[in-house]
Amino acid sequence: VQLQASGGGLVQAGGSLRLSCAASERTFIRYMGWFRQAPGKEREFVATIKPNGGFTYYANSVKDRFTISRDNAKNTVYLQMNSLKPDDTAVYYCAISRHAITSSIRYSEPYDTWGPGTLVTVSS
Repeated sequence: VQLQASGGGLVQAGGSLRLSCAASERTFIRYMGWFRQAPGKEREFVATIKPNGGFTYYANSVKDRFTISRDNAKNTVYLQMNSLKPDDTAVYYCAISRHAITSSIRYSEPYDTWGPGTLVTVSS
């Protein structure tokens, strides 16, 4: 399976963007998540969703501003990002995990397939 993320771009602080991540085929997915990597920083967890049941989990830095959702019929996960801040500037990656357990979903290691990333730039 391959992942393709889209929806990145340039936005002013306070604005919104919606990222999409489509899987190329239907496959078993335990979690589908978003991570991001800002210039000069480590990759960090943003949000994840369990396609079966809709359980979601967010990083504290984006909670109440970002919303992750899914459309199982389209094998697609979305990340609605509101009230964007310059600190949200990063390359955003989507990833799927077939084996993660709940206690590990905020770490990148359980995610076994990654998309190429989409750049989000928030200007001040």
